[in-house]
Amino acid sequence: MSSPIIAIADSPFPSLDPVKKALASLNPEYRVSKSSSAEDIIEVARDADAVIVCYAKITGEVINALSRCKVIGRTGLGVDNIDIPAAAAKNIAVTYVPDYCLHEVSDHAMTLLLAMARKVTLANKLAQAGRWEMPAVQPIYRLEGRVLGLVGFGNIPRTMVPKAKAFGLRVITSDPFVSEDHLKALDVENFGFDEMLAQSDFVSVHAPLLPQTRGLMNADAFAKMKKGAVVINTARGPLIDEEALLAALDSGHLGGAALDVITTEPMPKDSPLIGRDNLVLTPHTGFYSVESLIELQTKCATDVAHVLQGEPPVYPANMG
Repeated sequence: MSSPIIAIADSPFPSLDPVKKALASLNPEYRVSKSSSAEDIIEVARDADAVIVCYAKITGEVINALSRCKVIGRTGLGVDNIDIPAAAAKNIAVTYVPDYCLHEVSDHAMTLLLAMARKVTLANKLAQAGRWEMPAVQPIYRLEGRVLGLVGFGNIPRTMVPKAKAFGLRVITSDPFVSEDHLKALDVENFGFDEMLAQSDFVSVHAPLLPQTRGLMNADAFAKMKKGAVVINTARGPLIDEEALLAALDSGHLGGAALDVITTEPMPKDSPLIGRDNLVLTPHTGFYSVESLIELQTKCATDVAHVLQGEPPVYPANMG
């Protein structure tokens, strides 16, 4: 085949070296969009054979302007920024990388759980202010024997299970689509959503963002949780109704929350999430490590190469 054209819609990565290494055998031409606007993406992608995208929106407008694209590769876990039906209508395969940061995100979720359980951020704030006062962080409860409820039981929460069990936590889940084999392999019980909430001391959210899961963790869900329970979200911000979360924290019904993702990112400077001792925030860093970014770019570009060579992708989000 002749050298393909690869359009880069956007790239937040330190370099494109992992992409270029994975695609080197095709000797492609690269075109990088000067911005993430639809107009600029179309300018470089109109006659491209493939589009690689991270955060930019690949809308129906963009897709309909593509004259010979065979594949859109997303350097990420989800594809909510790509118009999948529009791609399918033009027989364009869409790929993603659902397993590139399993250890990073599961580590991060456990880190947030431990920080909340041991009140690390509050204790640090007090100590840094010169207040060496253990009573100020009381009560703290033993982790062993407490219950971690996982909303969803995909790759990341399954990776989290042995880490949680190492601290003596009992792990349960709520996932209507999970296989019995996955549950048995990790000795995890699957419950209905309400029952999982009622049993859990910690609820870690790992569901995909879909129309039916948007606002899944809402006032009704929080009311069904144990008094003093903690919510952790390393998945997608809109899975949590933040107004309802703040109300549950302010009422004292929830003991705390730890969020790596929020509804509006970057966070507005006047966000009501800021400045709360019972809420830990990290700026969407759960996925990150030096190694995970290399893995992400490499897997995405390798799948793009598969499609361009007439082979099926390893990680299809659709089948074109």
